[in-house]
Amino acid sequence: MITWFDALLITLWALLTALGARRGLSGLAWGLSGIALCFLANSLSGSPLAAALIALMLSAGMAVAISRLIPAPLEQPWHMAPGALGGFLLGGLLVCTAALSFPLDVQVTTRGPQGTYPSPSLPPAIYDAVRNSAVKNALRGVWGSGVAVKTLLIPDQVRGF
Repeated sequence: MITWFDALLITLWALLTALGARRGLSGLAWGLSGIALCFLANSLSGSPLAAALIALMLSAGMAVAISRLIPAPLEQPWHMAPGALGGFLLGGLLVCTAALSFPLDVQVTTRGPQGTYPSPSLPPAIYDAVRNSAVKNALRGVWGSGVAVKTLLIPDQVRGF
């Protein structure tokens, strides 16, 4: 079932894809470097505030580097396709992290800690939209995936509950 939350996520994804296409070759560099910088910031820090500061500083440096390395990003019409790819990849990362960023409810049972995502303590409209989200359901395998994927998408869950 597609919820309003899914519609919001897909709209965000489409906007970032269009923005990447508009930026041309620098859109490709922007998307790929954005993914690499998110991974690096999440790897270097266990604190969300520190990761945000690291990402902000690295992204400012990357923006300057991209603008100097790619002076004419839309020189040819075909430059829009790689830019759209960069925006699509970065948009996919943002959609995945947004779908998996709500609170997790952890209960201790006889089998150990059991997590419920999203937490039932969310307001009912948000809880229903996220719980029934097709995007969130497609990302269910991330919780059991490797450390690299968790570091990129759900860095607060790398160490477990």
